[in-house]
Amino acid sequence: MTKLFFTLGVIACGLSLGYTVQRLVHADRLRLPLSLADLRRMLQRVGLLGCMYFSFMATVWGIRVESFRILVLPLLGVFILLLGGALAIVLARCWGLGRRQIGSYFACGSFSNIGSIGGLVVFVFLGEEGFAYVPLYKLFEEVVYFVIGFPIAKHFSVAPGGPKAESAVVRLKTVLSDVFVVAALASILVGGALNLAGIDRPELVRILSTAMVPTGTFLLLASIGMAMQFSSVTGYLRECAALVGVKFLILPATAVLIGYLCGLGAMHEGLPLKVILILASTPVAFTSLIPPSIYDLDLNLSNACWLTSTLSLVAVLPVVYLLVERM
Repeated sequence: MTKLFFTLGVIACGLSLGYTVQRLVHADRLRLPLSLADLRRMLQRVGLLGCMYFSFMATVWGIRVESFRILVLPLLGVFILLLGGALAIVLARCWGLGRRQIGSYFACGSFSNIGSIGGLVVFVFLGEEGFAYVPLYKLFEEVVYFVIGFPIAKHFSVAPGGPKAESAVVRLKTVLSDVFVVAALASILVGGALNLAGIDRPELVRILSTAMVPTGTFLLLASIGMAMQFSSVTGYLRECAALVGVKFLILPATAVLIGYLCGLGAMHEGLPLKVILILASTPVAFTSLIPPSIYDLDLNLSNACWLTSTLSLVAVLPVVYLLVERM
């Protein structure tokens, strides 16, 4: 239970700190040397580039791959992201929502907080051995978001016959030029190269990696808290409740079933299957708020779904913990 309380504590403290800073700044009771937007970007860069990606590199460096079946993980990660978006579109069309709402709902259904929240939960619940599978599961996450997810969201922002979307080649170039994508890929490649070269990982690297996972997550969650808005939730209770069901019931059940059929339950005493359960049970990613902002979609709907799914972790994580302990 200490693991569960620690995880909830990091999430709650990070979000609370960020939200408190936001309210103090808006009330003019706290003056920062830079804007909230700039502070959020700085925390995200430090959290991802300085902490999380170093941990990915260190973990991949130390992993020992015993079966090529583990290559199912990145493909499964892509499938679950796309399935979440597809289910969101189906629900939105059944309810007769407008194009702007469908685009926002798709992004919320697809984009998931695999890295910071999912990675933290895996690290605390399953240790570094389990965390080693996180970069593999999320290997193509950014590619899915920017090459597939953003264009689909943009499609719903214009009427049929409107301006054409960018080509897949142009979108892929944009993704591969993003510093976060480059750093994520580099962390995996460097860690993998050191692993294949047979170079022993120093103990200091392991210790630093252990400290950087919760630190990076805390910084990322603090940056998210600085943008939290509670006012829009009441207008989208149906949509939020349905998305919680998709994110925390349908997607993890589907992911675990596929993983089991692929034989991952027989590897490492079922460790990959436990990782899949956790990473497929993650809330809406903050990235889901970007398409509504730049494509004139329903930002209030996205904010409501993101906030509701994130706060639902208080009830979801204990259940996930019990399931992981019994798998």
